[in-house]
Amino acid sequence: MGAADHRFPCETCGSDLRFDPGKDQLTCDHCGNVETIDRGPWRTSAAIEEQDFAAALKASTDKVEMEDARTSSCPNCGARIEFGDAVHAKECPFCATPVVTDTGATRQIKPRAVVPFVLDEEDARAEMTAWLGSLWFAPNGLNDYARKGRRLNGVYTPCWTFDADTKTQYSGQRGTEHTTTRTVTRNGKRQTEQHTTVHWRSVSGKVARFFDDVLVVASTALPDKFRTNLGQWDLTQLEPYMPQYLAGFRAEAYTVSLEDGFEQGRAIMDRQIMRDIKFDIGGDRQRVQSVQTQVRDVTFKHILVPVWLAAYKYRGQSFRFVVNGQTGQVAGERPWSVWKLTFAAICIALAAAGLGYLAAVNQ
Repeated sequence: MGAADHRFPCETCGSDLRFDPGKDQLTCDHCGNVETIDRGPWRTSAAIEEQDFAAALKASTDKVEMEDARTSSCPNCGARIEFGDAVHAKECPFCATPVVTDTGATRQIKPRAVVPFVLDEEDARAEMTAWLGSLWFAPNGLNDYARKGRRLNGVYTPCWTFDADTKTQYSGQRGTEHTTTRTVTRNGKRQTEQHTTVHWRSVSGKVARFFDDVLVVASTALPDKFRTNLGQWDLTQLEPYMPQYLAGFRAEAYTVSLEDGFEQGRAIMDRQIMRDIKFDIGGDRQRVQSVQTQVRDVTFKHILVPVWLAAYKYRGQSFRFVVNGQTGQVAGERPWSVWKLTFAAICIALAAAGLGYLAAVNQ
């Protein structure tokens, strides 16, 4: 799936076509020619098949489709970006650090599906500038700079999704609250107080849940807070992987292994199982003392999801912003305006002084 595979020449003028976000078509920016993406005769739901997790860990290539990708690792943020054979140097789209392509190819699990871009660059820039404009104490100049600045980079970010059937046995305690009201005298005044006691009873039981498409971002190029704040992608819009969806965009290779990704996925599952257990225990309060979970029939998909990236330098400082290429959700490094903070501090001090003066006059 190297980036060279993402190039599709225009039948009219020979220029490279690009995928048009929000549409099932490739567009030529040179001559305006439009070519429809041919999905083939198969249905989407039938084409995106789950892959066996255990077989993938054993590198069973007869069950897991592999590929060779030419990538380069960014020395600053660690992103692994794919390059075509004609590209020898490039700037990292995650942090704007210059990188030089590596020689050779990296063997990895081939993507099974893709969430295509819905927002184009203009839409993504509008979402980013609106987000910046909504931030209190952000420098006005940065908003203007971002609006007029360099192009955003459209990048497909790798993710793992996991399915698993779980059955859990637990033991714990159910707490029932009993509240009594009494009247007491404090400082010569009668007051009403409420006192709550909890009666605990030992319980045990079983819960079961089938997890479908637990998503783990398979990249460490962006900080955790960025990945969390980006929200979720609607995986009902997954399309079977076709290189046409990547035309005109870059793709990031995964840096979180399948095994490590499943550990993160298990943590997500375990949090949901704990919520299920507490709901099953019932009562007013719950204590969980032991949890034993059996996980079976684990399957996975390697998918690509769309993000728009911007890395700006403003007055000597670097700022990164990420826009969910499907929903428009924005995450970024929050900029602060020293002037605005100083002005706000002065206003607060003046208001406090005014209130103090009024209080002194009214005494």
